[in-house]
Amino acid sequence: MRFAIPYSRFAFALLTAAVLASAGCNRGRQEVSRVAVIGTSPNLVETVEGPLSPGQALVRASVAQGLVRFDERGQVVPGLAERWNVSDDGLSYIFRLQTGEWPDGRKIKADEIARILTRQLRPASKNPLKDALGAVRDVVAMTDRVIEIRLNAPRSYLLQLLAQPELGLVRASVGTGPFRLAPAEERPKEAIAGELYVTRRIVIPDAKDPIEKVLVRGGEARPLIRAFADGKLDLLVGGTVADLPLARRAKVPRGALRFDPVSGLFGLQPTGRNEALQEVDVRRLLSRAIDRGALVSTLSVDGLVPRATLLQAGMEGVGQVPQPAWLGQPMAERQPALIAEANRLFGGTDRPALRLSLPDGPGGTILFNRLAADWGLLGIKVERAPSPASADFVWIDEVTPSASPAWLLRHFRCGAVPICVEEANPLLDAARATLDPAQRAALLLEAARLMDEAQLFLPLAAPVRWSLVSGSAPGFEENPFARHTLIGLSDTRISRDTR
Repeated sequence: MRFAIPYSRFAFALLTAAVLASAGCNRGRQEVSRVAVIGTSPNLVETVEGPLSPGQALVRASVAQGLVRFDERGQVVPGLAERWNVSDDGLSYIFRLQTGEWPDGRKIKADEIARILTRQLRPASKNPLKDALGAVRDVVAMTDRVIEIRLNAPRSYLLQLLAQPELGLVRASVGTGPFRLAPAEERPKEAIAGELYVTRRIVIPDAKDPIEKVLVRGGEARPLIRAFADGKLDLLVGGTVADLPLARRAKVPRGALRFDPVSGLFGLQPTGRNEALQEVDVRRLLSRAIDRGALVSTLSVDGLVPRATLLQAGMEGVGQVPQPAWLGQPMAERQPALIAEANRLFGGTDRPALRLSLPDGPGGTILFNRLAADWGLLGIKVERAPSPASADFVWIDEVTPSASPAWLLRHFRCGAVPICVEEANPLLDAARATLDPAQRAALLLEAARLMDEAQLFLPLAAPVRWSLVSGSAPGFEENPFARHTLIGLSDTRISRDTR
């Protein structure tokens, strides 16, 4: 099907593209891309002791790729492995490694890679993806350049997990590339304290410089947004709902603010501290009282929709996820029944006061004000908790590492959270063990139904992940995992060249 584009819009699009292209070309291949990540200073973490910060994830993905990696669109492409095969039954993934060496000159061999991966899956490992890789039975070196991952049950999304930076390959604090951490003597004069300098040798036609160069730093959102607005940064990533209002208020070029179409958890989890929240009817009441439509409207994020279920549409084996009928009901029509339910549950007794652990920043204030207004209509007071340990609800804001719905559900299994539904655990265990994908999907959907019915989580929408992108970063693309590559950032001709 063809669509007609009005001439004025078409001409404007051509002019915009020309300006952006000119900006990228004028930089020249001799220049260094300037990238910043909101959060702590980026560094290479050798052993994953917990969730990576955005800066750690970006650096690890850049200088310590896994067997596979994500490209700019979030698609799985070769990393250390140049190709792979999957058995017909989905229980065996065989990878052929590229010929390569560690920076100290030692040849990269399959047996060493197998040991590194196996170490991440051991019981003592704190790798946050360990549980998601529970179907992996063994990692075996077959030859010096061939490695096999054997599974107990098929996992069509295994490559997505292997492409995550948590599975990047590191030995003795050194990664497998494709970038390298450049030594101090190579740092450009314009580098500032705290910036990492990473480089990568490339092979492209007509390149003035065969080296791709990037300076990466971390920091607080406000000064980094200001630096981008002043033209001192080519790309700023790692934005969340907490600092979104700052980006919206900044004077940046039109179209610079970009959002990743991610899936995940974005809402409130009861901690079990407050006796009132032990009652499922109270949790259900609080969930129904949140005006998600008003919150989504305030955030004004393209594609963001209200959500009151754990699972999100489009995940593997899920399809469309029916939302409860009340979610589409205008809040004014919903309120009388909510107030009557609050009176039934609490009678003439004092209503509970709830302490919330929410993100810092103006985005956290938006969340707090929304909840305070909505729950205040029921006579329930809310206040900010000084820490998650003292909160009645903690804020969860995490992006799924793969298309699997199991990742979301296993967050709320008994043993992982203080308030759970015991009937769901056997379903999750059976889903992990079954060889039948259709049966697995059915088991996960039933577990999700039980968890939603018990209101173990108060979902609000999908997570918010934003970036600020200049015309000097034409290689940037939004993607479903919010994992952004430095490869080809300033020159799209090299976006798929990993040499």
